Amino acid sequence: MPAPGAGGGGPVRGPVRVLVVSGSMGAGHDGAARELVRRLRGLGAQAVVRDFLHALPGSYRPLLRGGHAFTARYSPRVFEWLARSEERESAVREFTLGVCRAARRTVARWAAGGCDVAVSTFPLATQTLGMLRVDGGLGVPAVCCPTDPAPNRLWLHPGIDAYLTVFRATAVEAAERYGVTMAVGGPLVAPAFRRPVGEDERRAVRSELGIPPDRRMVLLTAGALGSGDVLAGVVAVRRVPGTVAVVLCGRNSRLRRKAAALPGVVALGWREDVPLLMAAADVLVHNAGGLSLTEALVAGLPAVSYQVLAGHGRRNAEVLARAGLAPWPRTPRELAEALHRQASRGRFFPLPVAESGTAEAVEVLARRARTS
Repeated sequence: MPAPGAGGGGPVRGPVRVLVVSGSMGAGHDGAARELVRRLRGLGAQAVVRDFLHALPGSYRPLLRGGHAFTARYSPRVFEWLARSEERESAVREFTLGVCRAARRTVARWAAGGCDVAVSTFPLATQTLGMLRVDGGLGVPAVCCPTDPAPNRLWLHPGIDAYLTVFRATAVEAAERYGVTMAVGGPLVAPAFRRPVGEDERRAVRSELGIPPDRRMVLLTAGALGSGDVLAGVVAVRRVPGTVAVVLCGRNSRLRRKAAALPGVVALGWREDVPLLMAAADVLVHNAGGLSLTEALVAGLPAVSYQVLAGHGRRNAEVLARAGLAPWPRTPRELAEALHRQASRGRFFPLPVAESGTAEAVEVLARRARTS
């Protein structure tokens, strides 16, 4: 897939070098970054991942991580207000941009270590790369790979050279709402989620979890932090006749204890076998629209948005519902109907089949930039 805006060039000697800047807030941004690096290395490129939070003064890191986790879990109104404030000129937005400016020196040093293109999978990193492109601190193209279905201002900066998104719906929304052009690069999801799983293996996973053959397995995800009113979703799912709720609680041990106390609920902590769990499940229920949702769609697992997080969670649910990728029921009764409809679809694969679109676009852009 050709990179947007790339020009021509002569032969390039040696592998191109790519800097990928992620952000260790949750696991989705890092997961996408690792997969991009894996694919780039498969194409012969030299690629490394850096954590945006390591570019900040040490005092900023607990503030960002703690503030994000606390408001997402316990103060949805504040979380929504913060998200809305980022969409306009405000004290909140100015503070965020100040954080991004504080990272410029270190990110510029990372790039100066040798790269032909810099890529962001984290919105604050996008702002910093864009700033560096505008003020001349970054002499190579900057690419943004949004991990959210719904674009927002933190993912956008006039200094960014190209955007490569997972969903066509994201590109449509970005053009209509912000006048920004995005290309569809496809999902940055590990190949294990594409691997066909046989019925015997699927039955074995369900048996291990204690799911009877005649029951519908609904897998609930809430990210690495287990954020949001997850228990309300669990309660609503377990009340649907013929359904067993299996909850991925991430690293939230408190959520796992509470979910495990509910009769008939299977509560799991951090798991490395999520591809198998998704292969065994009949429907996914998510509340954020992040990497887990993308993994489910790649695996062909029908999805439903429910009890979504404020801010980006709601925006993502709106985009996914409009695109027909995941319905967004608001009540337990609507959830029961949505689960039945989605489970009845069986496996379906709405995302691009090509695995390497984003990596190929980044690699081509890096080669053309080196020879321009």
